[in-house]
Amino acid sequence: MTYRGTPKHGLFGATLGFFVGFAAVALFGPTAIRFRDAMHLSPLALGFLVAMPALSGSLLRIPFSAWVDTTGGRKPFLVLLLLSILGMAGVWFIVATRYPDNLSPSLYPVLLGLGALCGCGIATFSVGISQVSYWFPQARQGRALAIYAGVGNLAPGAFSLVLPFALQTLGLAGSYLAWLGFLIVGTIGYWAYGRNAWYFQLRGSGVSADEAKIEARRAGQELFPAKTTLETLKISAGVWQTWALVGVYFTTFGGFVALTSWLPTYWTSAFAISVVGAGLLTAMYSLTASGMRIVGGVLADSLYEGGQNGCILSLLIMLSGAIVMTTALSFELAIPGVLLLAIGMGIANAAVFKIVPQVVPQAVGGAAGWVGGLGAFGGFVIPPMMAFAVKDLGRPGYAIGFIIFVVLALLSLALTWIVKYARVREAPARAAARVQAA
Repeated sequence: MTYRGTPKHGLFGATLGFFVGFAAVALFGPTAIRFRDAMHLSPLALGFLVAMPALSGSLLRIPFSAWVDTTGGRKPFLVLLLLSILGMAGVWFIVATRYPDNLSPSLYPVLLGLGALCGCGIATFSVGISQVSYWFPQARQGRALAIYAGVGNLAPGAFSLVLPFALQTLGLAGSYLAWLGFLIVGTIGYWAYGRNAWYFQLRGSGVSADEAKIEARRAGQELFPAKTTLETLKISAGVWQTWALVGVYFTTFGGFVALTSWLPTYWTSAFAISVVGAGLLTAMYSLTASGMRIVGGVLADSLYEGGQNGCILSLLIMLSGAIVMTTALSFELAIPGVLLLAIGMGIANAAVFKIVPQVVPQAVGGAAGWVGGLGAFGGFVIPPMMAFAVKDLGRPGYAIGFIIFVVLALLSLALTWIVKYARVREAPARAAARVQAA
């Protein structure tokens, strides 16, 4: 059989799909403030509206990532991108026909549902994690996954840079139409370039599972999946480290998604920054976190116990940023606080997925689904919690709300230490098992 694509092609296709998958979310969250003004929403209602894409984008990662273990990543990727297109098209239609004078509060549930569809695009993340993991050997996974996630996560920052100017020139409806066109073109691009790893190509051509493993291993593939979606979820759920990593990723990537949605409101409401300025500041945060994710992947491949040690270092940086933000009543103090959060979250997000194939090599897709899905759920939970602080305290609540990140960073540090200590204790047993097998 002639294989289609190489590991580099697989990485490019997955990165492209994840990048464009952010299109709907990157527009929906920052423009939610327009819906607040037109529909007279409370801070809590706005918090749920901003967080809705993160809800679907996190929960759908679990079944769709596990689906990769049975069919490869191509089908799950395309289904999620098509659902995101439906959500974006629906929001564009409402904005084009009802905004602003006829956008009544009765449409709030509709916008919540369309926001959930828009979030399907970021559910592609865990699909791509699994897809890339199957393409690359473990020695190169840290760097490959960091490139995938780092470049893909540049999307929110890039969109935040362009969005203020698009809103000024195209208007709200025109911006949604332009983003919809980009999403459609990007989906076509993934359809053309996205490739499954060799094992899944062989299985798709009718080769038996055992023969496909033999052939794919000859081609250089190291990781292979469990037999069914349910099995890969059960296997990964039975490994306790999976749940520890869920907690860490809830803090780091869930926090990243939450702040990407929350910061435009934070800058405009806490410091009266213009919409353009708020977009640029949000882009600064997002681009910094995404760039540091690439750095974190390189460190994870280079350092001894790079995943665990990288996590610990990054969480300490994040903790310091969160402490600064809880006291940041001035704009000058908020800037370094946000940058410290971005650096810490970015490095940790790469380090976590360096650990996943090490602790659950037999069910990478299932583990990536649990970690990426339930971890990203933080993007839904955190904004409403921060909105509660604003509701009760007013403007000072924008700073006090960051106490949630102090607590989460401390808990995640404890979980990472436990995972690191367990790997040290289990190392002799793993070495003995390898010798016995030889």
